[in-house]
Amino acid sequence: MTREFHQPVDAAKVPRFAGHSSFMRLPVVENAKDLDIALVGIPWDGGTTNRAGARHGPREVRNQSSLMRRAHHVTGIQPFSVANVADVGDLAVNPIDLQASLASIEAGIRAIVDEGAIPLSVGGDHLITLPILRAVFRGRKLGLIHFDAHSDTNDRYFGDNLYTHGTPFRRAIEEGLLDPSRIVQIGIRGSIYETGEHDWARAQGVRIIYMEEFVQRGAEAVIEEARQIVGGGPTYVTFDIDSIDPSMAPGTGTPEIGGFTTREAQQMVRLLGDIAIVGADVVEVAPPFDVGNVTALAGATMLFELLCMVAGQVAGRRL
Repeated sequence: MTREFHQPVDAAKVPRFAGHSSFMRLPVVENAKDLDIALVGIPWDGGTTNRAGARHGPREVRNQSSLMRRAHHVTGIQPFSVANVADVGDLAVNPIDLQASLASIEAGIRAIVDEGAIPLSVGGDHLITLPILRAVFRGRKLGLIHFDAHSDTNDRYFGDNLYTHGTPFRRAIEEGLLDPSRIVQIGIRGSIYETGEHDWARAQGVRIIYMEEFVQRGAEAVIEEARQIVGGGPTYVTFDIDSIDPSMAPGTGTPEIGGFTTREAQQMVRLLGDIAIVGADVVEVAPPFDVGNVTALAGATMLFELLCMVAGQVAGRRL
């Protein structure tokens, strides 16, 4: 019996500017039952320490994702034909209660994972990745491929505040969610608070690839090393939009010049290959700082790249 998968609205019949806004123009469903991949919004930026606005990211990424079509022009993957994908809406969050939001995000992602679906999330600031990791963790420490301008392994901000968008991966390592020897951070750059800011991460075994090294070595060599680092174990992929240069993605809370081009970002995701992805996210799209929706478009496109990669893996497991 042939399984029927959800399909996007046909842009040849309903123009992209019409109808309800959803990720990739897919149906919006109440839960992840029978899904292979769940696209989910997390409109929360309670971990932001400076320029808030990423709480509006999921809505604008949905709008720009109407420009995504059915097939990947390079890989040939047709994600909606080989995997059952839908938009499961936004998770419940509390904009004035950080701990309550972390708990509700974890519960929402756990419900997706318990249905057997892979969560592809759109934030939201980078702190959302911490409760996602708590939810996808299944007793075996995760590897992490992390595209970002910032390491996000700081300890605390403004006194004893342990939970901000600059601390999620330190907390995740401390909680035993991540195997630091299977973490690679790509694109790190910009001024830092003090010399040695990244010493803690490196001491744990985290591989930090600064932007200068990326430029010298190129995408293929860097991603080949990343694949070797995470190996065959369960791996999470997180893509902070500020890894892209602000000339191409200005709508973010902490922009850093000297970043990836959008083309380089696409190339790297396409090179991830068959690593065992258990979830992924695109974070820190902040529409209040955007220009002409180009950052939201970059976020939607990177979401599509990740979707195609994961859908290809889902299809491969069925063979």
